[in-house]
Amino acid sequence: MSDVTQTVITTGRAWCLGPNVDTDALAPGHAMSKGIEVIARHCLEDVRPEFSTRVQAGDCLVAGAGFGIGSSREQAASVLVTLGVRAVIAPSFSGLYFRNAFNVGLLLVTCPRATDVADGDALTVAIDPRDGVTVASAQLGPLEVSPIPDFLLRRVLLGGLLNELKELKLKEKHV
Repeated sequence: MSDVTQTVITTGRAWCLGPNVDTDALAPGHAMSKGIEVIARHCLEDVRPEFSTRVQAGDCLVAGAGFGIGSSREQAASVLVTLGVRAVIAPSFSGLYFRNAFNVGLLLVTCPRATDVADGDALTVAIDPRDGVTVASAQLGPLEVSPIPDFLLRRVLLGGLLNELKELKLKEKHV
């Protein structure tokens, strides 16, 4: 079984985007017949053409309000996990995207001051199973973030809903 009692801290680069980033920008329709690795190579190609080749594990997307609007395609969240994105930080998210993201293990952080973060800023994201999520900017200091329910943090720490269900099944076998 996985240990989700430890705090996970990562520091990465902020990749800043505007408001209303839609799922077509994250997982373009022309790539949807391919596997997730191919779709990931096209992630944000019309908005930030360099993103998929330069993003590093632990980096964060920072956007304006309405992140993830558009279709319900799960691949729009999965590509960011595949590329190693630690979190998406924005003032608000589409409801469908919010659900899909946590189900694939992608952390979404609601932050009213997300648009104050500068592109390239170093962001430190800490996920503590007891105390929640904190985000600090090298330039701005600690950022106020909305609380995330414990069960969603656990899901992220386990790597998504499928891993969470596997964990539950393992626990049932040992009872």
